[in-house]
Amino acid sequence: MTQDKPVSGEDSLIARYFKPLATDPGAFGLVDDAAVLKAQGEDIVVTTDAVVEGVHYLADDPPDTIARKALRVNLSDLAAKGAVPAGFVLTLALRKADDAWLRPFADALGEEIRSFACPLLGGDTVSTPGPQMISITAFGRVPAGRMIGRTGAKPGDRIMVTGTIGDAALGLDILKGGAVAAALAGDRLAQDELIDRYRVPRPRNALAEAVRAYASAAMDVSDGLAGDLAKLCAASGVSAVIEAARIPISPAAACAAVAIEKLVAGGDDYEILCTVPQDHIAALIEQAARVGVPIAEIGTVTAGRERPRLIDAQGADIVLSRLSYSHF
Repeated sequence: MTQDKPVSGEDSLIARYFKPLATDPGAFGLVDDAAVLKAQGEDIVVTTDAVVEGVHYLADDPPDTIARKALRVNLSDLAAKGAVPAGFVLTLALRKADDAWLRPFADALGEEIRSFACPLLGGDTVSTPGPQMISITAFGRVPAGRMIGRTGAKPGDRIMVTGTIGDAALGLDILKGGAVAAALAGDRLAQDELIDRYRVPRPRNALAEAVRAYASAAMDVSDGLAGDLAKLCAASGVSAVIEAARIPISPAAACAAVAIEKLVAGGDDYEILCTVPQDHIAALIEQAARVGVPIAEIGTVTAGRERPRLIDAQGADIVLSRLSYSHF
């Protein structure tokens, strides 16, 4: 007489919350410990990012926003590489299996899967005595040899960035009851807008094809515009000059009236930073307008290997005490 294999707590959790999301044939209904991502003649771009409680989100952040952030920070990386989402695997480190947390998390993740056409392929769930952690590895497709890296910027290329810069850092400050919260104490709408930008990034996947067609180098802005531009320039062996007045700032951020360093070194923007040859700028701007992604020209790539310069309206250098958020 055979005996049914007992169902573990992990198996039950996966079956209840995540098996309904794994509808791609390559996921095998999450009954296997591996998945298949079918090759279609393109290159597969792989990226991974984790979000950790107390580091990338706050313990009392709504679980649906945590799910959206966990996936979107990875989608942002794919967009900056010019890649179309192909799927992802998910690792959850949880202190306990709490339906009040897991149900809205899984429901929001399902909405993101459908919205971005990025299927869940598999993953793992583990228990942890420490902070909760969600790690996602995402896969994207690009035509062979066409991924946009960080190494292609050339002197004379123009520097462009999508969206607005600094909102997320200000949103985190508000949630922590910092100076921005005090500055915007009478403007709940502005506060809510900035908090939403911190909790739910806006990955620019609609612009991925145009980035692939027109950019010479690109990356997503995750640790701060100033620091991430320095990384891109170092990879390309170039320098740059950025005009502070041209950096796109939201009305809510403008109301906070903070120093420029708070905006360009704060992190969590998840916008696309790219360098574009002069003769491709008009085409990229036109395509961005077509798909509804704001984009701004903010500076120029220059020869040399010194740290990129940030200048004011008079051309004077703005000295920054830090360039980006540091994880350590």
